[in-house]
Amino acid sequence: MADTTQSPESSEVDEDRRDFLIYATAAVAATGAAAFAWPLVDSMNPSAEVLALSTTEVDLSSIEEGQSITVVWRGKPVFVRRRTKAEIDAAVKDDTADLRQKENDADRTQKPEWLIMIGICTHLGCIPLGQKSVEPKGEFGGWFCPCHGSHYDTSGRIRKGPAPFNLEVPLYEFLDDKTIRIG
Repeated sequence: MADTTQSPESSEVDEDRRDFLIYATAAVAATGAAAFAWPLVDSMNPSAEVLALSTTEVDLSSIEEGQSITVVWRGKPVFVRRRTKAEIDAAVKDDTADLRQKENDADRTQKPEWLIMIGICTHLGCIPLGQKSVEPKGEFGGWFCPCHGSHYDTSGRIRKGPAPFNLEVPLYEFLDDKTIRIG
C-alpha cells in the first residue's frame, strides 16, 4: 500500500501554489472586467461635439450701439444686443409697469448696454423678430413673435400675447470689456 501522507515541506509548497493561483486568477478577472467595463463607461461621457457647444465666446468689439447679433449656443439662438441710451431708459422705466413676470432690467443684465438672452419665444418656441433694424419690434420696441402675437420690451420681458415668461437670460460672463463667454 502506498503512503498518502505528505511531508510538511510539500504541503507548504502546495499552499503557496494555491495562493498564487488564486491571486493570479483574481488579477486576470479584475483586468478583464475593467477592460469590458471601460468602453461602456466611456460611452456615457459627452461627445467632443457636445463639449465644444457647452460654451461660446462672443467678440463684442464689432457691435455698434443699437445693433444686435445672433449667435448659436447649444443649438439655440442667443440674441446679443448693444442697447442705446433710449432703450436702456425705456427698460428701466418699464420696471414699474404691469409685467406678467416681474423682473427688473438690472436683474437681466450685467452691464446695462449689453442685453444677452436666448431668442426663443416662451410660448411655443418660435424665434421672435426684432434683431434686424427692418424687422417689426412689437408695441414695446423690443421683439415680436408673429406666430401668436407675443410682444417683448427692450429688456426681453413679455408684455403682451400668450407667452407666459420673459425671454430667458443664459449664464454668461464678461472675459474683458469686449468678450463674453456664454455657458
